[in-house]
Amino acid sequence: MRKNISNLRKESLSYHSQFPSGKIQITPTKKYSSQRDLSLAYSPGVAEPCKEIARSSIEVYKYTSKGNLVAVITNGSAVLGLGDIGALASKPVMEGKALLFKIFSGIDVFDIEINESDPEKFIETVKAISPTFGGINLEDIKAPEAFEIERRLKKELNIPVMHDDQHGTAIISGAALLNATTYVGKKINEIKMIVNGAGAAAISCARTYKKLGVKPENILMFDSKGLLHISRKDLNKEKKEFSVNIYPIKKLEQAINGVDVFIGLSIGGVLTPSMLKSMAKDPIVFAMANPDPEIDYNLAIKARPDVIMATGRSDYPNQVNNVLGFPYIFRGALDVHANVINDEMKLAAVYAISSLAKEPVPEQVNIVYNKKNLSFGKEYIIPKPFDNRLITRVSPAVAKAAMDSGVARNPILDWKKYQEKLLDRMGYESKMLRMIQNRARTNPKKVIFCNGEEYDILKSVQILREEGIISVPIVLGNENRIKRLINENNLDIELEIVDPEKEENIEKVENFAKILWKRRNRKGLTLYDSKIRMRTNDHFGAMMVDQEKADAVITGYSRSFSLSLRPMLEVIGKADFVHKTAGMMILLTKRGPLFLADTAVIPDPTSKELARIAIMAANVVKKFDIEPRIAMLSFQNFSSNSKTSSKVSQTVSFLHKKYPNLIVDGEVQPDFALNEFLLSSKFPFSKLVKKRANIFIFPNLESGNLTYKFIRGLGDVQTIGPVMLGMRKPAHVMQMQSSIEEIVNLATLAVIDAQIRHN
Repeated sequence: MRKNISNLRKESLSYHSQFPSGKIQITPTKKYSSQRDLSLAYSPGVAEPCKEIARSSIEVYKYTSKGNLVAVITNGSAVLGLGDIGALASKPVMEGKALLFKIFSGIDVFDIEINESDPEKFIETVKAISPTFGGINLEDIKAPEAFEIERRLKKELNIPVMHDDQHGTAIISGAALLNATTYVGKKINEIKMIVNGAGAAAISCARTYKKLGVKPENILMFDSKGLLHISRKDLNKEKKEFSVNIYPIKKLEQAINGVDVFIGLSIGGVLTPSMLKSMAKDPIVFAMANPDPEIDYNLAIKARPDVIMATGRSDYPNQVNNVLGFPYIFRGALDVHANVINDEMKLAAVYAISSLAKEPVPEQVNIVYNKKNLSFGKEYIIPKPFDNRLITRVSPAVAKAAMDSGVARNPILDWKKYQEKLLDRMGYESKMLRMIQNRARTNPKKVIFCNGEEYDILKSVQILREEGIISVPIVLGNENRIKRLINENNLDIELEIVDPEKEENIEKVENFAKILWKRRNRKGLTLYDSKIRMRTNDHFGAMMVDQEKADAVITGYSRSFSLSLRPMLEVIGKADFVHKTAGMMILLTKRGPLFLADTAVIPDPTSKELARIAIMAANVVKKFDIEPRIAMLSFQNFSSNSKTSSKVSQTVSFLHKKYPNLIVDGEVQPDFALNEFLLSSKFPFSKLVKKRANIFIFPNLESGNLTYKFIRGLGDVQTIGPVMLGMRKPAHVMQMQSSIEEIVNLATLAVIDAQIRHN
């Protein structure tokens, strides 16, 4: 464990310190390359929007970024589990919050760390800088000051203000409470509840539960000193709200007998199995202390099989995660220019999240969480963080509540168009990668890396192992060299080293050689040659997968693609239904993942081969629960007057006839395939009109490979691949000298490939 903690520390410090330091930066949104651009951006042109705003303050939303800009503000007085570490030390956490806002809802954030513990001075500082922002997210401010700070700022500012530590947990757990009581058939106005903890989050949760129907007299709240009772003289205003006039019970175990719901926002281990056993039938337990819940999930299930359990952890069902709420709540509030986040908006978020959990779950969410048929029930009372539907459910609900309650200054008129706009705002480039990594972790596999004597491979293996993406990493190569590399670079890796040249592996080499010889002896391969080949890492690694000694093989780091691919084809070969294999690159872009094929294998595919490549690519894309929309590329648009364009045209005709429901068209140039306006204005008959192309099939290897490598060289787009299409078993060949990030991404996809084949 100490090694793991040490590794995490090193990795985290390295992650945050890599150039540029930190996690966020400012990116221009307008052109700035010419003198004219600069004269519009600043002097003299900038004077015009200034004058418009001076005439009417609401115009600030039209001419500036205010409408999509939130301040994440703290004084560092209650940071995560670290306590009062001060404003400066809290900055990495605030940058992290900014990152979550951006990737989940497209909201830009400035993190503001204010070195001020006096609530009055803190409030005045926030008020002074508030004109910059469309909303303010208060974060990590200790109670009871947090209550007064939020109350005053909400009252004195005309933009949305929310303390997420209070309301985020309340909103998500409130949705879970509605669904848990519904599932067990209990009426929310009849349940008896204990809230263990009386900080800002606990107070806000209890207030939300009251608004949802829980009777105040049915809530018993405990702090570190016991029950909040009217006889106690040490209670602040917020705690007095939940003080009760009953016989003063000092111990939790005395109060919990027969209670329906336990809400934990305190410390780990406080709820014992015997206490849980004393609760009412079908108990509801939200043990939200992190990282250790008030009772361990497995212990709770064992003690009470009928319990409905939620925690703050991602490795158990029903994670109460604030990211289900705050990005989408602020998104809805900003989009209608709300001047406050009121109770109506927060409750709208509760009901939207609650309702979403009862809807059929998209297959992609099932796949990511390794579930066959995730559905509303004991282990699914709140949606998963990777559910793409959250932004289209929660944000519109919040926006509508703002309009209905009279706090919206920019009402939404076209809700369908608004939903499309919401999807466009999401950080697709990172969301896809997070989803495949999460999916890989659900069932890690044994992966072979043929180029084990390379630092980048070993570092990638360490990352993959620590992330839980691969179960058993096997690296091939000289054992002494590999161990020396590990020691020289202080790598902490659990792996298996296999050297095909080593004497202890001679018998395995001999057996593998006989298998290869029997398959290829009629293709000119002798047994002697088979033995020589089996001493090479690529052939040996491929045969280990072929003989099910491992689940997937990765190679290509040290040699050209064609030289690395040949052993994979000789040993593993193509699938029975495949005429030729192909390679597909995945580009993670702001408009979503784009799939490029063939970028690796077939030099000049025929019309039939192009069709096969398109179908193989479409089948892979479907595995990610993405609708395939295929652009057959050419240097001309719908003009079959050259050999290349004629070939593409024949392919499209065949696909239209054979697969009438497949969205595919061409021949089309890449810029038209990527630009909906261009395509619809010039070629309105195309099947790709109003259907963004996401698969791009190149007419030959040269065009595909050059395009992909050009984009890769720019470094602005993350790439995964090439993903091998049509192989009989999971075998993938990276580009020579791939980066650590590229190796990790390809290995992650190889794990998913193995998962799909196994299923």
